[in-house]
Amino acid sequence: MMFNPAQIELFSGLPADLFCAAPAAYLEEPRKLFTRDAALLARPRNVEQVSRILAICNRNRVAVVPYCGGTGLVGGQVMQDGPAPLILSLERMSAVRDLDVAGNVMVVEAGAILADVQDAAVAVDRLFPLSLASEGSCRIGGNLATNAGGVQVLRYGNMRDLCLGLEVVLADGSVMQGLKRLRKDNTGYDLRNLMIGSEGTLGVITAATLKLFPRPREVTTAFLAVETPQAAVDLLSQMQDSLDGLVSAFELIHRTGLDFLKETMPQVRLPFDPVPEWMVLTEVGGGTGANIEARLMDVLEQAFEAGLASDALLAQNVAQRKAFWEVRESIPLANALIGGIASHDISVPTHRLPEFIAAGAVLIAGFGDLRLNCFGHLGDGNLHYNVYAPKGAVKQDFKNLATDVSRAIYDLVAAYDGSFSAEHGVGRLKTADLARYGDPVKLAAMRAVKTALDPQGVLNPGTVV
Repeated sequence: MMFNPAQIELFSGLPADLFCAAPAAYLEEPRKLFTRDAALLARPRNVEQVSRILAICNRNRVAVVPYCGGTGLVGGQVMQDGPAPLILSLERMSAVRDLDVAGNVMVVEAGAILADVQDAAVAVDRLFPLSLASEGSCRIGGNLATNAGGVQVLRYGNMRDLCLGLEVVLADGSVMQGLKRLRKDNTGYDLRNLMIGSEGTLGVITAATLKLFPRPREVTTAFLAVETPQAAVDLLSQMQDSLDGLVSAFELIHRTGLDFLKETMPQVRLPFDPVPEWMVLTEVGGGTGANIEARLMDVLEQAFEAGLASDALLAQNVAQRKAFWEVRESIPLANALIGGIASHDISVPTHRLPEFIAAGAVLIAGFGDLRLNCFGHLGDGNLHYNVYAPKGAVKQDFKNLATDVSRAIYDLVAAYDGSFSAEHGVGRLKTADLARYGDPVKLAAMRAVKTALDPQGVLNPGTVV
């Protein structure tokens, strides 16, 4: 049916203050690649209200776009085409329902901001390890719906690995009560993991049981100059072997990222002068008496002798540690200020990354004098592989290359048995890529699951499948 955002009589049995015309902030995503003019915004306060809203929308075939922090980069939060949808925001559902220190679990609602969840864990001397550049505004429901990754996947895993249970409202309004705290529960299909990463197309996540971890008592953060991406991979292997798997982050950074910071954000203090071609930002943490810094220094001495690294800066205090991470987290902001021709969130098996990076540089050079900023989570094989116009050139003059550049990169990723979407998801931006590169049998199974759980097709239509 055609749906007028100002027409809320369908929901007359619910409090009127739950609904309003959606403000502009809800009608576009961060890159402004997807926008729309109008929608009805619903902001329920509890799972019962979510259930009633979805039941009404399902009966009347009103499209529902689940919305949390709005920080996603693939258009999953903006339905650009078709009749105006209902945007279902979970922002009012932000409570920590329970915190079990002995069991190392926390039950939180989907609208909880990630940074607040981190702080709640710290308040009871625990760690919730998911760490993203957008952690001050992204919300747990969106983190789960996209299976968020970030900088500590190497040690702690993606969001899927950090979740024990979910409360989910299905398309017809029925509520799946799955907030168990069990680490072993083999009682049929794993619907929790089906919902995680489904981008709001199979159900609306309203709460989750999350894993907590002991807080590392000793943490050492280091910025390293490495000779090549292969040297970085070799160094990672050496560190993992010598440090008993205590490496929590291992970020590869190319000189271009720091050049962009110089160009757009000169207030960010850079770690090296002159800037080396390749760098690694790494962090290692362990318990009291783990002697982390001395053990890391031993590894680095071996790396220097082997020619893997040429310089190292170790953070001497919390302020320096934060300054190191500010460099890494500011690179995407600088990228946005420069303005890319085409951005790619890709993954390749870690041992093949050096070969891929070399082949990719040759590939991009074939399109002319373009700039390539290659950086990301080397420890889990995830690179942000972004292409820019030459310095001083007008970005729009090169936009005609975007489709061909992305196709060439994704073809190369496929040749290396990688993924065109490592941690950002599919959304609406990459549905054609999924159709091109996805396994046909898997896609058929996905469509069958979608049809079974959302036969009216009201949940985030146009996303993923």
